[in-house]
Amino acid sequence: MVTPFETWQIDKPAVRGARGVVAAQNIEAAEIGAQIIDDGGNAIDAAVATALALAVCEPWMSGLGGGGFMVIYSAAEGRARVIDFAMKSSRHLDPSAYPLAEGTAVDLFAWPAVREDRNVHGPLSIAVPGSVAGYAHAAARFGSRPFAELARPAAALAARGHRLTWWTTLNVAAEAGLLAGYDESRRIWLAKGTPDSVDIAAEPNFLSLGGLADTLDRLVTAGPEDFYHGDLARALVADLSAAGSPIAADDLADYAVAEVDPLALAGPGGVRYCVPPGMTAGPTLADTLAHLTRTPNGGPPTPEDMADWAQAMIAAYRYRLTHLGHAGDLGDRACTTHLSTADSAGNMVAMTTTLLSRFGSRVVLPGTGVVMNNGVNWFDPRPGQPNSLAAGVRPLTNMAPLLALKDEQPWFAVGASGGRRIMPCVFQIAQLIAGHGLDLGAAMAHPRFDMSELDHITVDSRLPAAARAALAGVAPLKEVQTVAFPNRFASPQAVMRDGDGVIGAAHIDSPLNGVAAR
Repeated sequence: MVTPFETWQIDKPAVRGARGVVAAQNIEAAEIGAQIIDDGGNAIDAAVATALALAVCEPWMSGLGGGGFMVIYSAAEGRARVIDFAMKSSRHLDPSAYPLAEGTAVDLFAWPAVREDRNVHGPLSIAVPGSVAGYAHAAARFGSRPFAELARPAAALAARGHRLTWWTTLNVAAEAGLLAGYDESRRIWLAKGTPDSVDIAAEPNFLSLGGLADTLDRLVTAGPEDFYHGDLARALVADLSAAGSPIAADDLADYAVAEVDPLALAGPGGVRYCVPPGMTAGPTLADTLAHLTRTPNGGPPTPEDMADWAQAMIAAYRYRLTHLGHAGDLGDRACTTHLSTADSAGNMVAMTTTLLSRFGSRVVLPGTGVVMNNGVNWFDPRPGQPNSLAAGVRPLTNMAPLLALKDEQPWFAVGASGGRRIMPCVFQIAQLIAGHGLDLGAAMAHPRFDMSELDHITVDSRLPAAARAALAGVAPLKEVQTVAFPNRFASPQAVMRDGDGVIGAAHIDSPLNGVAAR
């Protein structure tokens, strides 16, 4: 029995909209996206505007220096597509620059340690970012508004500054030791030597993010291609080179988004799950479905159903870690955000975007104010492994945005942040809706479990005793309470279409996330 140490009862009801909804990890960014819908944009426009705003509202989780994946249903084309805008290693990366050291890495993964943690933080941890290219591609292919219109609200937020909250203080404090090692990061986030805190007697506090406002203004006026080919690209490369990163002008100039068909999976009751293929957790979700031995009966999940989920996910993860390469989160440093959007016309987006670790490389580039990823940390530093460090390639990631089709029409979209815990979360919510008849709010609030560390199952203490007993028959249990920090489970955001319009729901235990509806 877990000893309670937080006794709140928290609820975030699902929110209904007539024209559209945006569910995101920061409500201020979600409002930006919802306003785009209110002004006549579609769900894709809203997703792009929200993602750009998150670079200001939640800069430790995602931003212009990151990458990710999105699954889009286009009502005009009547099909789902995947946009792969993942980070990739520099073509100039030299694996010998990452010599192994004694011990185990201290960040996300249980890799052997690398000398000076070069793959974890600092200039050698940075991969070529894909976020700006991905957002631009989505807007151009499936949006209805110019990219400048979608970037302008984020630029205005950056000019105002990041809204300082207690959640800001906590996230900065969690990385203060590493942020202090880089000049611009220290100047922005630790200007007084410690993380800024909120004065409850004062008006809202806003924190300047250095050159980010000018960078977003430049994206508005010069366009997103400037990030890869123009003045912004030259400023990025100058700062990266001065810091010691191998990323060069040709890395940026040659970066290309991939638009592909989704991996279409047979879910319960004829529902199709659309997930990204390739170097994501999409194939592992497919493998999980293949290992299930029970057919959902349409009612609430039984203890036996949940045990079946656990054995299926463990089998899928064992294959993943053996044949695809280890990629996962072993602590609370995972730095990812998910947002889902839907509009009344039938467009829908599930987008997961990340810097990888919290604050990524912990490097803020002084010329542009861009927080850079630490995507090199996704690679196994040992040679000869399925996911070993190499030049000019994409690493294996944990992202698993999912869009479900019912009768070939978009039904719901869900995804999450949380490293290796993402896929188990997305799978459980999808099965609760499609196989067990839960509505969106109930599925999002349902107690979950996580088996991604394989040697035990982490269970929400609110799960009924019969369910915990059934799971204990699969693997030893670690019973925990769900709290905001440290995060024990993935943080999902979801949207759904039903007969009366569109609905959004946000993860209950994350403090600033929410749904904006119009």
